[in-house]
Amino acid sequence: MTPYDPESDTSTSATGRIPHESVRAAFLSAMRTVAASVAVVTTSGPAGRYAQTVSSLCSVSADPPTVLVCINRSSPLAAALVANGAFTVSVLGPHQVHVAESFAGHLPGEQRYDFGCTRWAPLLSGVPAIQDGTAAIDCRLHEAAEAGTHIVAIGKVLASRTAEQPTLTYRAGAYGTHTPQA
Repeated sequence: MTPYDPESDTSTSATGRIPHESVRAAFLSAMRTVAASVAVVTTSGPAGRYAQTVSSLCSVSADPPTVLVCINRSSPLAAALVANGAFTVSVLGPHQVHVAESFAGHLPGEQRYDFGCTRWAPLLSGVPAIQDGTAAIDCRLHEAAEAGTHIVAIGKVLASRTAEQPTLTYRAGAYGTHTPQA
């Protein structure tokens, strides 16, 4: 995969070439309108135990069950996830904003990336998942690819569990809640 090079960007509009900064600003503005589930991706193994809050999570396929997550390459989680070869995705409920904030690095001092802020239990891969989240998805790493500033990690699902509760969402810089219709 070729890394993105803004100098060779050939984005165009009806009026001609669009500067990279304008494309980036418009893209960020558009993405702020997308509501996304909030999840914590965790890895554990010889490369260490790390976790990071993410909103880039989606299903890839049901046959075989696979998911993908996007993680900034500057996060210690990125290299550790690849080295450990396994990860879990814990989808958060609305009662877990503090967990999202901790693993996003938004809380002060020792509250940042604090595994003591919630309860964990290892899944089949041995990687811990948050116990009282909306869902947990346990994965073996299938493939990782670089895409701009991030890695895209695709995981083959080993096991999943869900809880009947609302899901924490994030849109336009604010947390929200999605409650399924009965």
